Amino acid sequence: MRALRLRGMAPSPTPPELADAVRDDRSLRRFLHGLPGVDQVGLEQRAAGLATRSIKKTAKRWAIDTAIRMVDLTTLEGADTEGKVRTLCAKARHPDPEHPDTPQVAAVCVYSDLVETAVQALDGTDIRVASVATAFPSGRSALAVKLADVEFAVAAGAHEIDMVIDRGAFLAGRYGQVFDEIQAVRAACGDAHLKVILETGELATYDNVRRACWLALLAGGDFIKTSTGKVSPAATLPVTHLMLQAVRDWRDATGQLRGVKPAGGIRTTKDAIRYLVVVHEVAGPEWLTPELFRFGASSLLNDLLMQRRTQLDGHYSGPDYVAVD
Repeated sequence: MRALRLRGMAPSPTPPELADAVRDDRSLRRFLHGLPGVDQVGLEQRAAGLATRSIKKTAKRWAIDTAIRMVDLTTLEGADTEGKVRTLCAKARHPDPEHPDTPQVAAVCVYSDLVETAVQALDGTDIRVASVATAFPSGRSALAVKLADVEFAVAAGAHEIDMVIDRGAFLAGRYGQVFDEIQAVRAACGDAHLKVILETGELATYDNVRRACWLALLAGGDFIKTSTGKVSPAATLPVTHLMLQAVRDWRDATGQLRGVKPAGGIRTTKDAIRYLVVVHEVAGPEWLTPELFRFGASSLLNDLLMQRRTQLDGHYSGPDYVAVD
């Protein structure tokens, strides 16, 4: 398994019980179905309670800047063009040209055929280029096709790969197939980080979400991600709460740090701050960094920029003062 190495931290050996869990399909099923069941009422009440936390002015400015640094600025439309991607990359480099101290975003996420354009446009920056792959968004294709998609994106310069699991295989209980695909994609990524999209809106139950989280972590995902953004519901606070529990528990069991990325439906600063509160309270302040938490978003950045200007200028600027994507 490959762990995300941060700040000189070496991964710890995998505990025997986790190594045993992936010996074969039967062991994997036994482990996943042996995870504690999720208390739906308790989980949703806890997430709702954290969403009511208020953030004061100084903390709000910090939260806005932190959220901007965590954005994966995304365009995943069939009508995407090289010009649109270059415009998006310009915004990623200089989110608010009138306020040059505005942080840059974490990454720009595009389809694999536009990776090279994004890499060129972001040359000389620390902004990463992410690419969706593995028959996004359905995840329905032959493994050879999925791996070719990954290899194409990596060869074009992608720093991160966002793969989508085969939900049909998962829901049918073919956990070994899903595990093997994630491992194969992990190998095809080389040095690129792997985000594993669970498409939680199709997993039906919180218990399935917990199992999918652990399956992705066991198979070597660097991040677990809620959604493609193409299915409703996409990211929700309870699901993100559950995913943060998984990476926290994984860290406690292995010493390895893995990330979480909610994506889809997070559009306002208020939404983003609620997620940051959940990150702090569930996983801990160590996760309040782009290395371990991202927002998959397209429109969120605009609202963050408007609210940042409000904090700086003392009045609301409105959307006409923020560059469109």
